[in-house]
Amino acid sequence: MYKKHLCLALAMLSTLVGFSQAKKIDFVEYDLPNGLHVILHEDHSTPVVAITMLYHVGSKNEDPNRTGMAHFFEHLLFEGSENIGRGEFDKYIENAGGVLNANTTQDRTFYYEVLPSNQLELGLWLESERLMHAKVENVGIETQREVVKEERRQRMDNTPYGSILEETFKRAYKVHPYKWSVIGSMDHLNAASDQEFMDFYKTFYVPNNAVLSIAGDINIPETKKLIAKYFGEIKKGTKTIPFPEANEPAQTTEIRDTVFDNIQLPAVIQAYHSPAQGTADAYAMEMLSTLLSSGQSSRLYKRLVDKEQLALQTGVFPLGLEHPGLTLSFAICNSGVDPMAAEKVIDEEIKKLQSELISDEELNKVKNQIEAQFVAGNSRVVGVAESLANYHTYYGDANLINTELQRYLKVSKEDIRNVAKKYLTPKNRVVLYYLPKAN
Repeated sequence: MYKKHLCLALAMLSTLVGFSQAKKIDFVEYDLPNGLHVILHEDHSTPVVAITMLYHVGSKNEDPNRTGMAHFFEHLLFEGSENIGRGEFDKYIENAGGVLNANTTQDRTFYYEVLPSNQLELGLWLESERLMHAKVENVGIETQREVVKEERRQRMDNTPYGSILEETFKRAYKVHPYKWSVIGSMDHLNAASDQEFMDFYKTFYVPNNAVLSIAGDINIPETKKLIAKYFGEIKKGTKTIPFPEANEPAQTTEIRDTVFDNIQLPAVIQAYHSPAQGTADAYAMEMLSTLLSSGQSSRLYKRLVDKEQLALQTGVFPLGLEHPGLTLSFAICNSGVDPMAAEKVIDEEIKKLQSELISDEELNKVKNQIEAQFVAGNSRVVGVAESLANYHTYYGDANLINTELQRYLKVSKEDIRNVAKKYLTPKNRVVLYYLPKAN
């Protein structure tokens, strides 16, 4: 009886928090006169709604002498507005029974709230306040400087292997602004004036550089009226929005280095320059990465962890970026193992992919894994809203939420072998050995 009740409870919980993407995701999209792009998906499966706002600004849009501004604003825009007191933003959502969060990448800043659907208007008001007249003032700037410093200490400086991305990107890129980390330089943030923060806000956090994407238990005509009420009078940005070109020259020589870190186990990291997201090669590269490292039956796990017991953990993942990015492989070695031994195995597995076609069984397995990941990513209202915003921003086609899976399924064994040959070459990579400082 207990097990039956437990299964029923889990089924009910699943219904409350998400919905399956078995059917086509219908949506409407339009632009307000001020340039704000709006995407709405109506689904009454659950009494919740996700309100998301994507600003097309990330670390790549920053001044090289003021890095970290986009991530800083992720925090600063929770400080309140002319109508929201400092520290009150979170309380509005939490008191309404919702959750909220935000994140920043090299290419975007993304905010979201998930609320009971009868609180839709609250979420729209909060996001309009953030967009229209956030508090960009000294007291908030000084507070968030300390918050960002503490975040860096926790996530990077005092976390084992926490500096991998920063150490890798700064070696892989010489020209493109991907070369600095998303969290940026604390010295740059300390040196920035209040006016520089305000200029950054007025340049990038404007309707014509944003996508408002809403998914869940809504009525679209009524939602349009609310959006017009809260966002219609916000003025279009007048400053030129700077976007860098994808101008990183091809790497022609392998870069190798050693990083000494507060770690117990050594590691090896390989990072290969890879195609920008949305290209045919990017889909093949993602499937290659899945083949190498997704799950305990993957090629690298079976060799490095199971068979030869060289590594405690291994993985390969493409860092999908708007401009050409990196595909990163790693192995955290077992105690006493030379990372060179683990690197040799990784290289051997890559050479196999370059010289031999994978089996039909492996190809079908990878496609099944990709399909499962794709459906899982859009199984919650916030996932659907985010996917719609991403597809519009990066590809100019929100309907890829319904069609992109076919791009993966079209990838052939030959495509996987070709990208292995084209991109996974020593001259196109950065190799880092992470060693304990005691060494």
